[in-house]
Amino acid sequence: MAKPLSNRRIHYWLGIVSALPVLVILVTGLMLQLKKQVPWVQPPEQKGGGTVPSLSLETVFQTCQIIPEAGVKTWKDISRIDIRPAKGVMKVLARNGWEIQLDSSTGSVLQVAYRRSDLIESFHDGSWFGEWTKLGIFLPAAIILLVLWVTGLVLFFQPLRVKWRRRVPS
Repeated sequence: MAKPLSNRRIHYWLGIVSALPVLVILVTGLMLQLKKQVPWVQPPEQKGGGTVPSLSLETVFQTCQIIPEAGVKTWKDISRIDIRPAKGVMKVLARNGWEIQLDSSTGSVLQVAYRRSDLIESFHDGSWFGEWTKLGIFLPAAIILLVLWVTGLVLFFQPLRVKWRRRVPS
């Protein structure tokens, strides 16, 4: 008859198997937690003059074309445009990772900076490595982390339960 695996052995081996993906998830998660505080991760959001956006998309596109870092030649070079009316700013994210912040009423360039948060997020969820890695390594690592959490709690509370049973007379 086979000896059943103990919580300690399960915890030990799953911890070793999941160590590298969990380390990547942990480090990138910490970086994402601080993305608003660390300008290296994500450029700070600037404030524009007005609160009502009055720029046409064509003006936004033309402004982005003159920024050499962004490398915008066609609309396909723009990943997304984020409009923040309350702050009076439009953020244009180029496909190459550069972010251009424009005053949404005047069209003046407030800031041009490289945005790393999207790249860090793709490392965090495993999608940077490919779909197979995301679902074949990072998803199982997350499930293993959940099992480690459960077995860790069991290992923590088992001695307490034994102590409690010894104190309470039957």
